[in-house]
Amino acid sequence: MAATTTKLKTIGSYAAIGDSFTEGVGDPGPGDSFLGWADRLAVLLADQREEHDFRYANLAVRGKLLDQIVADQVPRAKALAPDLVTFCAGGNDIIRPGSDPDDVAERFEAAVADLTGAVGRVMITTGFDTRGVPVLKHIRGKVATYSAHVRAIADRYDCPVLDLWSLKSVQDRRAWDADRLHLSPEGHTRVALRAGQVLGLEVPADPDQPWPQLRPRGSVDVTRDNIQWAREYLVPWIGRRLRGESSGDHVEAKRPDLLPL
Repeated sequence: MAATTTKLKTIGSYAAIGDSFTEGVGDPGPGDSFLGWADRLAVLLADQREEHDFRYANLAVRGKLLDQIVADQVPRAKALAPDLVTFCAGGNDIIRPGSDPDDVAERFEAAVADLTGAVGRVMITTGFDTRGVPVLKHIRGKVATYSAHVRAIADRYDCPVLDLWSLKSVQDRRAWDADRLHLSPEGHTRVALRAGQVLGLEVPADPDQPWPQLRPRGSVDVTRDNIQWAREYLVPWIGRRLRGESSGDHVEAKRPDLLPL
């Protein structure tokens, strides 16, 4: 344990790259911004250092595909040259009809190879087990295939893995935002805690601690919720896809430089 603690003290800077998951969509912050698991992980890492002795950047932008992240965010992360980069990408590619998880993984590995030669260490992220997510459960096999590739890539490049598939607590519906596509604040918190564990931190709570028991929901409640969700989130989401639009159009990275935390 002492050796791990010594190693952690070398993490004085952290840059997060990715899409809406890493930007923190679903976890409202000050003004119109979001917090999210990466911001929460940055706080855990900063707590290991002296005050103002930790710097953090979040380059993630919602809606971005893997190639966009590789083109826009990876070069910036390399230029910043932080001690740690978290790299979660490919999810928006996988959910597209006709996508090939093998092809996405091949492009992801090329980016990992590029990053690992320029920064201290790279933590990469599997997909969630989507069996309980109504809008995503039909692509569970593709997510599992991609996640297997991610673990193999991690072995080849000696990357720590944030394994979201095994994080059972986020399979509870309370871990998800009302749009059923992004995590809730509690979901983001649990992912941050698991990420801290992966890096060897002593985290303040167990990310897999049981949720309080819920009262049973009747079929009328479930149907009403599904109709409301479809009107408020599914129809607009489909509309954006048909128009070739992204939720990240005209959105800039919320924290493009390594700033003290």
